[in-house]
This record gives sequence, structure tokens and C-alpha cells, in this order.
Amino acid sequence: MAFLTREQLYKIGFASLGEHVFISDKASVHNSSKISIGNYVRIDDFSVLSAGNGGIELSDFVHIGCQSSLIGEAKIKLGFYCGLSSKVSLYSSNDDFSGISLPGVKIVIPEKFRKLTIKPIILENYTIIGSNSVVLPGVTIGEGAVVGALSFVRKDCKPWFTYSGNPLRCVRRRSQEMLKFIPELKKIQEAGLIKLPLYGIES
Repeated sequence: MAFLTREQLYKIGFASLGEHVFISDKASVHNSSKISIGNYVRIDDFSVLSAGNGGIELSDFVHIGCQSSLIGEAKIKLGFYCGLSSKVSLYSSNDDFSGISLPGVKIVIPEKFRKLTIKPIILENYTIIGSNSVVLPGVTIGEGAVVGALSFVRKDCKPWFTYSGNPLRCVRRRSQEMLKFIPELKKIQEAGLIKLPLYGIES
């Protein structure tokens, strides 16, 4: 996987850009001035970040797997130590499909004919979303919650529980033992001892 150089990242025009950011040269970024990226962030091949007026905010230690999509008019925020597996879709806005309005993008269909649900999506710290899962507008994934692969998420998830399926169901409580590693990781980070691949080199 080839990553964009630091110079190339600056040219994209992000609202803010942290250190140690690795974005595939095959990823797509739209409305970059509304996208903020923290430190130690990796975005893999064929992912799409398309920010609306609410923007997209990625905190530190975030990984977005290949072919994932963050799209919508409302805010999308990923907290610290969050991960999206491959082909995860986060939609902070979507059309009404009841038949009372016309679905379609605004470039094609004028706003007066459309009806949208526009609500933020928030992934709190230490959350993980499994492959091929879909998260709809207005959902908050609580701290430490995990969503299993192939899940359809249209309601909030409680902190430190594992969820799965369609319809989504709560499976089990998740351990918080991982939190004991955070202070040591921060020390390593501050000391500059985290070893990362060079730009443009496969990882």
C-alpha cells in the first residue's frame, strides 16, 4: 500500500492535520476543509471521506480499513483508538424511501423535492466497527463498544458492550482490561519510540 507524502497531504487542504498520518494514495477525500485528522491515523485503499457541513473529525490512533465510507451532511466523529474494518459505511445523512419525496443526490435532484435525515454519528473512544457494517444517522457508539461484522446499526450502542447482527442485538459485555496499556502507549508516543513505515512504502 502506497501512502501520500506529507507534502501531498498538506496540498489536500485539511482543516487540521496531525503527525504520523498515513493515507493511501488510492483513498478519496471530498470537502477536505471540513475534515480534521489527529495523530497516528491510517486510512487504507479505496476508502472515501466525504464531509458535509458538519465535517469529519478523526482523533488520535484511528484506523479506517479499505473500502470504508464516511459520508453525510452532519458531523461524523471518531474518538481516540477507534477502528473501522474493511467496507464499513457511516452515513450521517440519508434519503427518505417512503415515497413522499424523491431520493437522489443534490446535484441531480433539487432540495425542494428531497427529504433527508441529517444527524451526527459519534464513535466514542476505543470503539470498533466490524467489516461490512452500516451505521445510520443519529447513532452514538458508546465508549469501548464493539459492533460485529455485517451489522446494521440504527440505534445507540451502550459503552463496553459487543453488538452484532441485523436486527442489531447486544451480545455480551466487553472487558476494559485494555485500558491499562494506554499510559504506557502515551509514554512511548511522547518519547517518539513508535516505529512507523516510511511514506510510500508498503506496510
